[in-house]
Parts: sequence; structure tokens; C-alpha cells
Amino acid sequence: MNKDVLTGKWEQAKAQVKQKWAKLTDDDISKIKGNAEELRGRLQERYGYSKQEAEKQINDLSKSLH
Repeated sequence: MNKDVLTGKWEQAKAQVKQKWAKLTDDDISKIKGNAEELRGRLQERYGYSKQEAEKQINDLSKSLH
């Protein structure tokens, strides 16, 4: 996972994150602040994803930001 891409483009990514994962609250988004590990944890909590599935989802998001 390219954590730097997510962190560096967080402002751009926020809209995609909100659209893709509507169960994440504005508070979740504020706390994530581009931190891929925090996002992974929130996805696991809200969506019941396994660690691997959450990481795959984040990787897909990171690729779309390039």
C-alpha cells in the first residue's frame, strides 16, 4: 500500500472516500487525515472487512489517485 499517496492527496481523496464508503462519518474522515492505518481500522469497524480486504480497498483508492 502506498501510504504516502493517500497522505499527500488526502484533500482530493476525501470526496472519493465519502462516496465509496458512506458509512464513514464526517468525524471518521476528520480523524483519518490521510492515515492509511486509521482508514483500514475504520473500514474494518464499519464494514466488517478483514485486514486484507480493507488494505485491498485502500490500495484501489490509492491507485485511482495517481
